[in-house]
Amino acid sequence: MRLNKWLAEHSRYSRRAADALISQGKVVINGQTALVGQPYNDGDTVLLDGKIISQTNAKKIVVLLHKPVSYVCSRNGQGAQTVYSLIPVHLHSLDIAGRLDKDSSGLVVLTNDGTLLHDLTHPSHNKVKEYIVGLDVPLASQHQAAIQQGVKLEDGLSKLQLVLLDASKHKWQVTMHEGRNRQIRRTFEALGYTIVSLHRTRMDNYLIGTIPTGKFKQLSA
Repeated sequence: MRLNKWLAEHSRYSRRAADALISQGKVVINGQTALVGQPYNDGDTVLLDGKIISQTNAKKIVVLLHKPVSYVCSRNGQGAQTVYSLIPVHLHSLDIAGRLDKDSSGLVVLTNDGTLLHDLTHPSHNKVKEYIVGLDVPLASQHQAAIQQGVKLEDGLSKLQLVLLDASKHKWQVTMHEGRNRQIRRTFEALGYTIVSLHRTRMDNYLIGTIPTGKFKQLSA
């Protein structure tokens, strides 16, 4: 097994982050500074920043949180309320897979599993994400077609799948496979619309289900 994969399975870092730590000389294996691409063998002693990493499988924790509007997805809210205030202190070391902006609500996945973090967030994995979006005015048919075919943004083409949820054409289910910064908001804004509500309901196989606003569900302990 490659060392970066072992680190991802035994810490909160992804394989890419583990490689970065190795290249920075922060990982020591059996008393020697580790090299990128180096293998890990059973019984090896691994230190990260001088602290030994357990050789037993780290207990994987996954938390599904129903984020309310006005909360931020960071540990330091800089004056705003943070999602970490909604979970117990012993879970504050978990990292967020796919952040939501302050004005959005819905499903936030937190975990200590570096591999899962990478799988849910890296564009190459094409994980499905679903949202319920409310618009300020009805979405015109030509703009619905444009969004499904792809809208050009400054960072590339944005292609979303849309399903109408109400007869007024204000409310839509939006499905995407990427997750660039504020991509859904920027896509609609490019066509002259303002999103008045954005609520995430799904990330890959994780669903918000019946989790109440501001509450969480722990899938493993």
